[in-house]
Amino acid sequence: MAEIQVPPAEIIDRIAADTIAILDRLIAFDTTSSESNLALIAHVETYLAGFGIEARRVADDHGGKANLIATIGGAGNGGIVLSGHTDVVPVTDQPWTMPPFALTRRDGRLYGRGTSDMKSFLALALATVPHLAERRLRRPIHLAFSYDEEVGCLGVGDLIGELLQQCTPAVAIIGEPTNMKIVDSHKSIHLYEVVVTGVEAHSSLSHEGVSANMIAVEVMHVLTRIAEAEERLHRNPRFDPAWSTLTIGVIQGGTAPNILARECRFAFDLRTVPDRDVDTILAPFWTAVEKARTDLARRAQGGDISVRRLAAVPALREEEDGEARTLCTMLSGTNAPSTTVSYGAEAGYFQQAGLSTVICGPGSIEQAHRPDEYIEISQIEAGARFMARLVAFVRD
Repeated sequence: MAEIQVPPAEIIDRIAADTIAILDRLIAFDTTSSESNLALIAHVETYLAGFGIEARRVADDHGGKANLIATIGGAGNGGIVLSGHTDVVPVTDQPWTMPPFALTRRDGRLYGRGTSDMKSFLALALATVPHLAERRLRRPIHLAFSYDEEVGCLGVGDLIGELLQQCTPAVAIIGEPTNMKIVDSHKSIHLYEVVVTGVEAHSSLSHEGVSANMIAVEVMHVLTRIAEAEERLHRNPRFDPAWSTLTIGVIQGGTAPNILARECRFAFDLRTVPDRDVDTILAPFWTAVEKARTDLARRAQGGDISVRRLAAVPALREEEDGEARTLCTMLSGTNAPSTTVSYGAEAGYFQQAGLSTVICGPGSIEQAHRPDEYIEISQIEAGARFMARLVAFVRD
């Protein structure tokens, strides 16, 4: 891979300043996952059109949200994807001390919902566009902005599908907050909802009913044993925590202490290290579900148990001699080793589609999703240096 010239300081400073100006506009759009992101998408389209760059929308089924794809430097193969999500988590019931949808600059920090996760990366990518558009590029740059990452990565599949119909990029850089460190691996995410249907009865006549709660507890005991076995037997020291985690986050069942519950719902979250197979991990759970279903059918007419998968986000796996990691090491100007994260992201989808993929973006995950979310301005500056090096790398 070719050496990268050190970019002039004025280019780095310009990208950093423009990033903050663009971020100010992006934060003003309330793109909470429950809301439309189309106003932000339209703003980005107008911005790109000012540099002669055409963007393509990939809308959801209802037309209220859209992904956005834009290519700088032609639609040839072997390009570099800069990708991030446009949606943010809610601010409802959080004790913010400053307006969440207005950028506030204070004490070397920029405050606002999405500053860390992850509109700062979107702003960095957009601030780099003028420097990419003014010359021929050896490799195209693709901007790929998704919707609904925060609620199960719902938009990214169509985004990648549309992108691959046009070209075959080689590398994807997903700009989740990593303090500009290179992340080469993340855990998978699997969310399930379980609904147990029993027969309601007065607790003094328990033989006339079936408690959905008690059936659900038996299944949850199996999940607890799975979680304990993963922690005890299957560890990957690159991760923190080093094992696949399984947690039951929601339980709803029953109407009163003296009534056998007719229905119990619970939902669980499984996050696997990349070398563990989800089907293998959950095999005892599925056995318990079938046992419960048989038991319910025998004891009560209409008794049942159902399982619905809410999300399945693939893991990002470490690539031996991966092009994305090699490139980002050069762009970061450091030989620091790559690392891992335990949260899930859209990176696994890009890798699954055949792109060499890493996560690398400004800000800290520690500030994400919290009240008074912020990013250090020094992180914007570090991201600007990274992007300026990218410009130098792809220019003809």
